[in-house]
Amino acid sequence: MFKRHFFLVAAAVLVGLMAVAAVMRIAFAEEEGGRGGPGGPGGGRGGGQAVAVAVVGQRTFSDQIRVLGVARGLRSVNVTAPASELITRVLFRDGQYVRAGQPLVELQAREEDAAIIEARARVAQAERDYERTRTLAERGVAPRVLAEQALADLEVARAGLAAARARLGDRVIRAPFGGVLGLTTITPGTLVGPNTVITTLDDVSTVRVDFPIPERFVAVLRPGTAITAQSDAFGDQTFGGRIALLDTRVDETTRAVIARAEIPNPGGRIRPGMSMNVAVAQGVRTSLAVPEAAVQYEGENAFVYRLAQGERGTTAQRVEVDTGAVEGGFVEILSGLDAGDRLVGSGLNRIQPGAPVRPAGQGGASGAPAQARKAAR
Repeated sequence: MFKRHFFLVAAAVLVGLMAVAAVMRIAFAEEEGGRGGPGGPGGGRGGGQAVAVAVVGQRTFSDQIRVLGVARGLRSVNVTAPASELITRVLFRDGQYVRAGQPLVELQAREEDAAIIEARARVAQAERDYERTRTLAERGVAPRVLAEQALADLEVARAGLAAARARLGDRVIRAPFGGVLGLTTITPGTLVGPNTVITTLDDVSTVRVDFPIPERFVAVLRPGTAITAQSDAFGDQTFGGRIALLDTRVDETTRAVIARAEIPNPGGRIRPGMSMNVAVAQGVRTSLAVPEAAVQYEGENAFVYRLAQGERGTTAQRVEVDTGAVEGGFVEILSGLDAGDRLVGSGLNRIQPGAPVRPAGQGGASGAPAQARKAAR
C-alpha cells in the first residue's frame, strides 16, 4: 500500500514539474518576441508575420455614370420572303459579307415566267397594230383616232410587261444594304413564307448601344458626349464612342431616358446582342486611395489594417474606413485614413487585430506593393 502511494505522489510531482517548465518556456518565448529578437523590434523570426506594405496616397478618379446597355448593329434586318414559295437557288454562304442589292435567294417563279412571255407577246402585237394604223392614218385611209387608240393599247401592253418583270424580280430576294449575313438552314427546295427568317443581315461597321440614363443626368448629357464600353467577352478592353441621340421621353416607371451611343467596330468584334458595360465620364477628381487588396469588406462596412509602432514593435490595427469609387485596382478612401498611413497591403485574412507583423515591402496609391513591383522586374 505504501509503495502505491509513493508512486502516485512521485507521478504527480513529475507532472507538476513538466507543467511549470512549459509555462516558463512560453513566457520566455513571449519575452523574446516582445523584444523583437535579433534585429530589434519587429525583426527576426519572433517579430510576427511578414506582410507587404501599401501607403495611402493621392490618386485621380473619374466621376462616371455606369449602366448596362445592349449592342445592336447600325442596321439590322431579318431577311424574309414576300410570299409563300419554294426556294430554287441559294446564292450566299453563312457569314458572308454582301453588298447592297446583291441577290441572296431565288424563289420558284413559273407563273411569273409565263406572265413575262404573255406580256411580251401582247407588246409585240400592240406594236404591229400601232404601226399599221399609224400608216393608214398618215395616208388618210383610216381615221387618226384609231392610231391614237392603237398607241394607247401599246402603252398599256408595255406597262403590263413592266409589271410582269417586277413580279418576277420579287422572286429574287436581295440584300437591302451592305453587311454580314448570319447562319441559315435554308436550302433549295425549302418552302418559305413571310414569317420565315431566311437569314439575318447586320451592318456592324459601327454598333449602336442603347442604355438607360437616370433623368437627373439629362441636363448634363448631350449628343457628342464621350463614352467607354466594355464587354465580358473581351475582359478589360475598352471601346470608345459618343452619344448620338437621347430619347425624347422619360420612362414613367424607371425615371430614365434611353441614350443611344455609336461605337466604331473595325473587324466586327462587337456583335449585336452583346451586353455592354457603359461608362459616361462626368469629370475628374483627386482623392486618397489604397490598393483593392488592402481593403477588407464585411457586409456594408470596409476595414484596413494600419501599421503602428508600439512596445511590442510593429502591429496591425484594424481601422474602419468609408470607401468611394473603385477604379484601376484602387479604392477611393473618403474618411478614416490620412495620406502617408502605412497599411497591410495583402493577405488580410491571415491578420488578427493588434497582431505583431514584419513589414516586408512598401507600395502606395501610385502602384502595387513593393514585393509585386520587384517580382515584375
